[in-house]
Amino acid sequence: MKMVLPVLLLALAAPVPAFAQAPDQRRSDQERAYDARRKGEMLSPRAIEARVIPTMKGYEYLGFDLDFGSSVYTLKFMRDGVVVWVDVDGRSGQIIGRTGR
Repeated sequence: MKMVLPVLLLALAAPVPAFAQAPDQRRSDQERAYDARRKGEMLSPRAIEARVIPTMKGYEYLGFDLDFGSSVYTLKFMRDGVVVWVDVDGRSGQIIGRTGR
């Protein structure tokens, strides 16, 4: 019995667990991206695709990824077995980088 009390006191004095985050930190990138698009802070994936896909004639479009932290869409294309990634600024729609052929 004497051992139980110190253990209980230690448990109560333990720091708050890491899962107790601010509400915005728990929101997914997808939710934050949706809100940014709704507020006009970022272009939608469809708007980005409409600007970039026509410039990639002869390439097969495979899809996109969004890095919400930097607001950069990465569109993935393939031609002749070679993958090409095109980085696009999600705010302006400007192509900012390209890797591959």
